[in-house]
Amino acid sequence: MAHHGNDEEHQSEPVSFRDNRKIDPETGEVRGPHKDAGSPAPEEPVAGVPVDAETPQGHSEVVEPPGAAPEDGDALAQAEAILNQVAAGEESNPVVDVVAELRDDLLRLQAEYVNYRRRVERDRDVARDQAVIGVVTSLMPVLDDIDAARQHGDLADGPFAAIAVKLEGALKAYELTRIDETGVAFDPNIHEALMQQPSTEVEADTVSQILRAGYRKGDRVLRAAQVIVAVPE
Repeated sequence: MAHHGNDEEHQSEPVSFRDNRKIDPETGEVRGPHKDAGSPAPEEPVAGVPVDAETPQGHSEVVEPPGAAPEDGDALAQAEAILNQVAAGEESNPVVDVVAELRDDLLRLQAEYVNYRRRVERDRDVARDQAVIGVVTSLMPVLDDIDAARQHGDLADGPFAAIAVKLEGALKAYELTRIDETGVAFDPNIHEALMQQPSTEVEADTVSQILRAGYRKGDRVLRAAQVIVAVPE
């Protein structure tokens, strides 16, 4: 009776075997390391795609893993959306408020820079004009001597006459002009009257003679011309 019980236990145990042959006896193909007889090769999961994801037949769907960084186009789109919110005046938003504050700061700094650049350029122009005026003012006595020599005929020709012409031409390049016209109306802004002479030929105060030429640079009078004024009788 004991042996009969052992036979029943052996008969109830399932019998299984594993075919480890490298060549399939039915097809003659070489089996891989995962290709055992009667067992299909397991499919390898694709990174980022859930195993139980259902996709239409013939199509594969790639699911982006959570937490992926947005592309540059998305970031620009978000920035434009924030700026549009600022322009549209939508409800208060911390991000929108920060962007608006930074924008105001940028506009203020830009305005300050523009004003600073204009001020620097204006100061540079003023400094250059002051330097030119200082040089011209120091040369005015020389110009007066040249005028006196020319009136006496000492600069009719010769090397000194050429030097005088060159000096006067060089000063004209700095917008230096002479005030030496006669027969024009007397202007106290550019003329200094040293003498008055009654005349029946004029109906208003008129410059009749230049005693010393004046000079101006552009619209600025550097020295008024000393003149004799003809006044109506």
